[in-house]
Amino acid sequence: MQKLFTRFGNIYLPLFFLLWATCVHSQNLAVKPIRIVVGPGPDVLARIIADKWSETYGSPIIVDQKPAAGGIVAGDFVAKSPNDGTTLLLTTGSFTINSVLQPGAPYQFKRDLSPVSLLATLPFILVVNQNSPFNNLQGLISYAKLNPNKLNYASAGNGTPPHLSGEMLKQMAGINMVHVPYKTAATGMTDLLGGQVDLMFVPAPTALPMIKADKLRALAVSGNKRYAALPQVPTVAEVGYSQFSMVGWNGIHVPSKTPPNMIEQLNTNLVKILNMPDVQSKAQAAGFDLVGSSVDEFNQFVNNDLEKITKVIKQGNIQVD
Repeated sequence: MQKLFTRFGNIYLPLFFLLWATCVHSQNLAVKPIRIVVGPGPDVLARIIADKWSETYGSPIIVDQKPAAGGIVAGDFVAKSPNDGTTLLLTTGSFTINSVLQPGAPYQFKRDLSPVSLLATLPFILVVNQNSPFNNLQGLISYAKLNPNKLNYASAGNGTPPHLSGEMLKQMAGINMVHVPYKTAATGMTDLLGGQVDLMFVPAPTALPMIKADKLRALAVSGNKRYAALPQVPTVAEVGYSQFSMVGWNGIHVPSKTPPNMIEQLNTNLVKILNMPDVQSKAQAAGFDLVGSSVDEFNQFVNNDLEKITKVIKQGNIQVD
């Protein structure tokens, strides 16, 4: 009997302790202090999740904004943080774009960060001001084809998602327009309202109040489905460019050497929060379409985004300032 017990212990005790340690760590992950690092763009969704995380799991969670250098500072900080599941990066399309435009950055997006979950997406709305002669996208494209470089479009800078949305439209429609980069989206919007620029792709939550106030006119939605708050506005794909799709997105990445069981636990916790009715209502009010993907689904989403924006950047010969 003693030999049998010894044999049992030699075989199973190491496995038992491994499983016990994994289980304990997974349970404790939710109560550890968590930091969500935010690069460029709004921190609205990060704060909604942070509030609910603290309420649900009873652990402190802070939102740490590091917007400098288009997200490179934030990405590098998280990539070099401890691999213990407590430092999260709120990723956006700016991170995939920067990985193409700035390959010499101090960290590499795909190599040094691992995906956890796609949190949400939001479309860009192609808008003109209310004095514009264009009432639909077809009319704008027809004019642009007959009048090359007579139209100009604003963005928050070279290589930003709205800039690439305009560039993708140019490439797919076979038109030429002049890109006018601004230091911020707000200054571009000001000139759009004043008639100094003709059109602009604007994040849906930012565009919606101006559209409802009849200061801007919506011509098209950049995503692959209509925007719930503007159901009458067609997608660019519906107008005739079936491959057109460009959305803003928020996801979570962690340092690349974070153990898989920690990543799965983070994913489980985040998806649980995203499915809570009050979180969904707050996010929808802010203009987001919540997703809550698996790790593999988010990884595929990022790969598809990289493939798409790489093609647009190379074809348009886009470079950073």
